[in-house]
Amino acid sequence: MMAWTAQGGIIYSSFADSGAIPDGNASGFANTATASGFLPTISDISVKLNIAGSYNGDLYAYLSYGGALVPLLNRVGVTGTGAGDASGCGDSGFNVTLSSAGAQDVHFYGNNSPSYNGSGQLTGTWQPDGRAIDPLGSPGSFDSASRVSFGSFNDMNPNGTWTLFIADLSGGAQSQLVSWELDITAVPEPVNVALGVFGGIFALGSLCRSRWGRRLFRQGLPSA
Repeated sequence: MMAWTAQGGIIYSSFADSGAIPDGNASGFANTATASGFLPTISDISVKLNIAGSYNGDLYAYLSYGGALVPLLNRVGVTGTGAGDASGCGDSGFNVTLSSAGAQDVHFYGNNSPSYNGSGQLTGTWQPDGRAIDPLGSPGSFDSASRVSFGSFNDMNPNGTWTLFIADLSGGAQSQLVSWELDITAVPEPVNVALGVFGGIFALGSLCRSRWGRRLFRQGLPSA
């Protein structure tokens, strides 16, 4: 199965208005990525986000495809407990990989000894936020919200148009989408693999029967 796995990335770094995300505007900023030439079945994806800005807790971002939507960022740091948590994390941007392989949830990255680059952006590999709730909901709603993961895209055909959406929900300073990358791991459809394996077993069985039949025939010949 591993021999059939294929990976590929789609990188976007050119945007209208230089990727400026409207400040304090829920209408946000959308960008699409068109995937083509991939094997027909998604087994995993990851997203790299490079966002320059001033207040991470203002941002809401999601990836959507094929009727599935996975929140990448949902006002990171917002919680109903602790002083000042209602406003979320006040760091300056992201330069991260969001992946199911991340050890921690990006929503509470502040609790997990985060690393930053020279521009003050959060770095590292994190699980997507995944909180499929209203980003303008009460701070307490973020504590008990159920989460969705990139597994929502598994088994879909990746060849099509993907949408990245980002909004800055509180005015004060503007963020900028510098670049984003969609990495897809895809495999053949399971039914095709199964049929291929069955075909190989059938051919092997036919070969064995053919050789066994010839052996029996030879054993039945009269000796010279």
